[in-house]
Amino acid sequence: MTAVAQKETLDFQAEVSQVLNLVIRSLYSNKEIFLRELVSNASDASEKLRFEALSNEALYEGETELRIRISVDKEAGRVTIADNGIGMSRQEVTETIGSIASSGTRKFLENLSGDQTKDSQLIGQFGVGFYSAFIVADKVTLATRRAGMQPDEGVLWESTGEGSYTIENVERPKRGTEIVLHLRDDDKEFLDEWRLRSIIAKFSDHIAIPVEMLQEATPADDNEEGEGGEKGEQKKAAEPTWEQVNKGTALWMRNKSDVSDEEYREFYKNSCHDFEDPLAWAHNRVEGTNEYSALLFVPSRAPFDLWDREAKHGVKLYVRRVFIMDQAEKLMPRYLRFVKGVVDSDDLPLNVSREILQHDKKIDSIRNANVKRVLGLLEKLAKDDEEKYQNFWNSFGKVLKEGPAEDVANRERIGGLMRFASTRSEGDAQTVSLDQYIERMAEKQEKVFYITADTLSAARNSPHLEVFKKKDIEVLLLTDRVDEWLVSGFTDYKGKHLQSVAKGELDLGELEDKDDKEKVEKATEEHKHLIERVKSALGDSVKEVRVSNRLTESPACLVVDHYDMSQNLARVLKQLGQDAPLPTPIIEINLEHPLLQRMDGETDEDRFAELAKLVFDQALLAEGGQLEDPATFVHRLNRLMLDISS
Repeated sequence: MTAVAQKETLDFQAEVSQVLNLVIRSLYSNKEIFLRELVSNASDASEKLRFEALSNEALYEGETELRIRISVDKEAGRVTIADNGIGMSRQEVTETIGSIASSGTRKFLENLSGDQTKDSQLIGQFGVGFYSAFIVADKVTLATRRAGMQPDEGVLWESTGEGSYTIENVERPKRGTEIVLHLRDDDKEFLDEWRLRSIIAKFSDHIAIPVEMLQEATPADDNEEGEGGEKGEQKKAAEPTWEQVNKGTALWMRNKSDVSDEEYREFYKNSCHDFEDPLAWAHNRVEGTNEYSALLFVPSRAPFDLWDREAKHGVKLYVRRVFIMDQAEKLMPRYLRFVKGVVDSDDLPLNVSREILQHDKKIDSIRNANVKRVLGLLEKLAKDDEEKYQNFWNSFGKVLKEGPAEDVANRERIGGLMRFASTRSEGDAQTVSLDQYIERMAEKQEKVFYITADTLSAARNSPHLEVFKKKDIEVLLLTDRVDEWLVSGFTDYKGKHLQSVAKGELDLGELEDKDDKEKVEKATEEHKHLIERVKSALGDSVKEVRVSNRLTESPACLVVDHYDMSQNLARVLKQLGQDAPLPTPIIEINLEHPLLQRMDGETDEDRFAELAKLVFDQALLAEGGQLEDPATFVHRLNRLMLDISS
């Protein structure tokens, strides 16, 4: 290759240097991963060429047979991985290798602990791709040219992985990419061709693109005549030939009875660029009016970009084994964006686009079936292996909670998969299902009670729960941000209404003692003057003052009307930068509390007003709210404490 442009030496982006150091340091015990990653990248490049060539056949440049070739130079200590896929331009090389564009990079780096075992697991969630070459190589040379570009627009990239790289344009007649690994002395084991073949069989057997290696040359048969028809001449060596070393058949097209669990796991790791085994998978072939195959996986861990709104999610779409697109969002709803895998349709056109996907009835049919398949998979997992399902929930529960609002048709099935903390559960884990809650409901209980709060401790210690603790009624503790959106649309489950304990007048139905209800009504009438004084003292801060039937220990609590936005939701929206005015609360007072009894006998109206405002502020703090004027609250509290002490 002849240089045709000036060579540049450039520094890696800071994040790349950190990732490279981490890769080299943490994956020393699993070095063979490098071949899986590089073969997978080569396969992706070939699939992309096949797709782009659907609309521009000239990209094949007369060579339509796609393949990946791996060769070894034992004397030079080099392993080469070459493909004739789409290739890269100079700009693409700089953007994809010199820097990391992933929006999850920063979070990834922040999570590094320095512990090699833990960091190795983190790498699996982030994915290392090309950088895995530096696990075994002290120098990497990459030569590439994008299909359709001129021969003199080839690119030569080289680096030792120590902070900088060189890049230049070179003459490159053929499209595709060739990566040469200059192996470290400690990693010469990978010069053994049988070692490489075994790694390919282990990790890349089901790559749809043929992976080839050179067949060893064999001498000609002794009985064959040499040139001129004379026998006994020196044996002629046969020309070395390339042979396919992977099966090269799409795993999703095989009968699932013929595929082992280990093959599924390795296919997932290879195609989804994950270092860990999947948690579960579903493999189906659908025949009839809409024929397609689907192989769907649930990962063990959440990726770093799970909550990135700009990140693309979805499964891979193939049409008749031709790769069409990555991350086909239309095939999987947003609340199942953690699902990975492949859908291969026999009926869609090869020129299908994202726009066509938005309006194709066959796509809608596939999507609906995929959703039911994944939900069924999760239901089975929850039934058969509680520990595995709990691991799933810990990773993806917050995402699944988006489901009831997004997928009304499957709302109840999603509800059955959800888990919550409750006043009966221990620790922070969300382990209680709605079915478990309903099963242990009190005999006359008609509703599922819940409370939303910023933290679990705030929820557990909320004054709103006092009467529920007294009557031993279980309450679900909802502390995820998404919970407010969940309960706004998810109001019923299996005929049971979900009721916030902090909204509207408390209605325990038949669980409420008639004597207690009459007692509250009587107290309201007898203390009408006190209620009016509290309302006058608090003014527009409250919508109403009423006697509480939910408090047993606290002097007061704040609630909102049944159809008002909850105080917690208003705070969440404010934290997200949205202008959400807090609803005017109702204050409920506990007339049996000593503080209210003292207020009832207070004759100094200024002092009464101070006490009323103190009670209001305490109630606001108890439910997780923030004071508008903390300094005034402190001064008021100090004055009252001094008055008491004097």
